Amino acid sequence: MPASITDEIALDDLLSTPRRETVAALDACPGDIIILGAGGKMGPTLARMAARAAGTASGPRRVIAVSRWSSHDAEHALNDAGVETIACDLLDHDAVARLPDAANVVFMAGQKFGTTGAPAMTWAMNTLVPANCAERYKSSRIVAFSTGNVYPLSPVRAGGSRESDALGPVGEYAASCVGRERIFELYAERSGTRVAIVRLNYAIDLRYGVLVDLALRVHRGEPVPVDMGHVNVIWQGDANRLALECLPRASAPPFILNVTGTEVLSVRSLAEWFGSRFGKRVTFVGTERPDALLSNTDRMQTSFAAPETRLEHMREWIASWIEHGGSLLGKPTKFEARDGKF
Repeated sequence: MPASITDEIALDDLLSTPRRETVAALDACPGDIIILGAGGKMGPTLARMAARAAGTASGPRRVIAVSRWSSHDAEHALNDAGVETIACDLLDHDAVARLPDAANVVFMAGQKFGTTGAPAMTWAMNTLVPANCAERYKSSRIVAFSTGNVYPLSPVRAGGSRESDALGPVGEYAASCVGRERIFELYAERSGTRVAIVRLNYAIDLRYGVLVDLALRVHRGEPVPVDMGHVNVIWQGDANRLALECLPRASAPPFILNVTGTEVLSVRSLAEWFGSRFGKRVTFVGTERPDALLSNTDRMQTSFAAPETRLEHMREWIASWIEHGGSLLGKPTKFEARDGKF
């Protein structure tokens, strides 16, 4: 692992580097790869990783990234990396029907922030869009991104919710994400669509994520909320790798996997580490509760190679990035919300 990351080119290269297991997974899944909703925080680096991993496999194959592409720079950067791009509104059923065939699908579309003010659009993005895409690609393998928010808050001492646990969404965003999962489950049941559902929380890089949120609060001298006193985090590159490695495991009924870090982390301890690193006094607001939004990773640990990026790497990279004025997305995770309102 590098001691530091100095610019976005190096960052995106690191986030899109496949490992041996990623290459093997794509070798086991011949055919083109299409990433639906590829314009978000994770999509561009996952698309680049797919192109890099697919490029080592035998036989030509296309990697196609689909989004509305509000950022032409992001689109052109993917083209330069060997990824084809298509502009498409995934809410438009007819436009989705015209998308090219692909044997392998990674579904990343969804909406979280703004749910409180526009719940109807959140439900549309998280249920109608999956229905359009599942119908179009019902004969393909589909890895569908979901979220750990489908679970209720669980006791910290229990180590997090398991894939077999009953779902208990808190708030409209989480409920709509259960709706998204149910759509893919329906296609698996009725059409035999092979599906893997990735329940992710929380992916981070140096421009966004829980650790960035905490580091910024400490660096700015702002109080750190601790009512949601514990979290899981995973490096975005590791999450990308695990998602692509789920393609061979897509099945009917769906294969479901919690994807996150293997440690339950104390928000207070994380903030204190950043305080020591920055030489800043840390103040806190609220009181730790006995429960939090946490996911158990036993299935991930027994089914896949371990994530490669350790907490100590992530913390130091983020601290250095903030000290040197690295670019930020300006999209707080709101991980501290206990009421499910985003």
